[in-house]
Order: sequence, then C-alpha cells, then structure tokens
Amino acid sequence: MKYGFWLPIFGGWLRNAEDENMPPTFDYAKQVIQSAEKWGYSTTLIAELYLNDIKGPEHDSLEAWTTAAALASVTEKIEIMAAVRPGFHNPAVTAKMAANIDQISNGRFTLNVVSAWWEEEARQYGGIFTEHDERYERTTEFIDLLKGLWSEDSFSYEGKFYDLKDTKLFPKPVQRPNPILYAGGESEKGKQTIIEKCDAYVMHGGTVKEIQRKITDMITRRASTPNPELSVFGMAAYVICRDTEEEAIAELGRITDVKESSAYAGFKDFTSKSQLEQQIHLQDYSVSNRGLRPNLVGTPEQIAERILQYEEAGLGLLLLQFSPQLEEMERFASQVMPLVEAKRKQVSV
Repeated sequence: MKYGFWLPIFGGWLRNAEDENMPPTFDYAKQVIQSAEKWGYSTTLIAELYLNDIKGPEHDSLEAWTTAAALASVTEKIEIMAAVRPGFHNPAVTAKMAANIDQISNGRFTLNVVSAWWEEEARQYGGIFTEHDERYERTTEFIDLLKGLWSEDSFSYEGKFYDLKDTKLFPKPVQRPNPILYAGGESEKGKQTIIEKCDAYVMHGGTVKEIQRKITDMITRRASTPNPELSVFGMAAYVICRDTEEEAIAELGRITDVKESSAYAGFKDFTSKSQLEQQIHLQDYSVSNRGLRPNLVGTPEQIAERILQYEEAGLGLLLLQFSPQLEEMERFASQVMPLVEAKRKQVSV
C-alpha cells in the first residue's frame, strides 16, 4: 500500500467546521508536502476547482496547476498529481505545461483527468459544460492529443472537438511514453473511457466489498483491450485516528453534524450531473469525496486492520484527507503506517 494525500487547497475538508487550522495558502501547502516527503507519503493529489467546493464559493482556494509547478521546485521525490478538466483547458497548451512541470520535477508529475460535474462553476469561469456522455467524448479526444503531442515530433489531429496540424512540442516529458494518467468514473461511459485511454483508476471512498467489486470489474474490462494492466487502483478516504474508539466516534459525530451553509453549494450538481453508483446523502457530503465510507475511523490498530483489508481487495494507493492536516498526517505516519507493516509481516510468517 502506498499512502497519498489530498493537498489542502480549500482550507479544510469538513463542510460543517469553519476553521480547521489549515489555511488555503501556498506556505501551508509547502509545509505539508515537504513534511509528507519526510514521513513516507508517496503522492499528493491537487484538486482542480476554481470555486471553493468545501468551504463555499466565497472562500479562498488555491489554483491547482500553478501550485503544482511551484511545489515541484521545492520537493525531491513525492509524486505530484494535478487534476485536469478538459472543458477548461486547451489540450495543446496543457500538454506543454504538463511536459514542463514534469521536467521541473524530474519525472514526478502526473494527471488526474476529470470530466467535471459542477455546472455553476463552469458558467462562472467560461468552461465548456455539456451533457454527461459528451463530456467524456471530449475527454477521449483531449487525452489523444496529450499522448500524441508527448510522443510524436510533429502531431496532427482532426476530431469532433479539436483540430491540430503539424504541432510540435519540445521538450517532451521526462516520463515515457507519458506521465501517468489517472481517472475516476462510475458511469458506463466513464469506465469505458478509462480502460481505453488511462493508466490508473481512482475511486471515491467505498466499503471493502464495493471497492473490490469495482477493481474486479475494471480488471476484466481492461483485459478486453490491447492496453497493459492498469498500473494502480487508488481510493479517497478521510482518517480519524484517536487513542480510543470512543474519541474517534465523538469526532465523527462532530464533523457530520450538518449545518446549512454555502459549503453545500455544489451538492446538487455533484449528485445530479454525475452518474454515481451509490446514493449520496448530505451527511456523506460532510466530508469530501465520500471519505467517510471506508470507515478509517478508530484507533491505530483498527485503522491498520482496515487498510490491510483494502490491500487484500487489490487497492494500492490511499489518497487520504485529514483535519487538521499537518498534525493528523504526522500521527498517521508515526502510528498507523508502521503498524500496517508489522501486521503484514505477521500474516506472511
């Protein structure tokens, strides 16, 4: 199991808590990622939203790609995964930017391709937001352009959404044939796009059985294509680690006490513009990305046991959220990570 984390760019992950002591500033993000490298985290995922979906659209948030480039220059080994939404980007310019950040990071830049869900944000920022399946059609062409520009000396393309002729891109990315392309999706169209075009599959939080079922399904789907196996399966999860189970349950109750606020501005679009496999309730939405569903809540011992269950199900990457981020990431690294290793050794003996 590798341990990644969501970069804290929104000021927190809790929609029912006002101040989580994790400001949405570059200085704080830099402190978190540099500490994470020392503590053994492998990856950071930087969400791309121009409005703050966690605390409300009127609150501060960091922009993903400029933040990724800046962090690439002040880190040494951690993978920096930035989300990219085709409806907001010129694909040729995006390919150039990604190649440049991959050069800055010496081959540590990867992409999480997101076909988008927030129509109101697209309206405010001039993004292209069409019906669900057409968004994935655009994503397919977008990925074709990225890969073509990264691999060919002169690239031409004629599609429904994009046209290029004899486009040249140098330098190429460090990673060959391309920086890893992650993507998540639960609809039929989304899954088909991922197995045909992407390298790795990331999921919202789910139970062990739900995640195992999704992994098995995507392995089977991928085997029907000429592509190599998906390189990794990842999942979002929110961690509440405490000395006792009672303390952890009390914290869970605190953060899921739903309060009406602008923090829930995107809820309707998230549930109506996406094609989700599980019904989402307001309480689930209290924490980003269905992070409570994996139930990484309890003592270090309990959390370590659950992580091993996910590992057994085929999961290879946890993309974790914490609050407050820095303190809880350090607790997880010191108390949970070593325990997982120790328990794995006990099982293998």
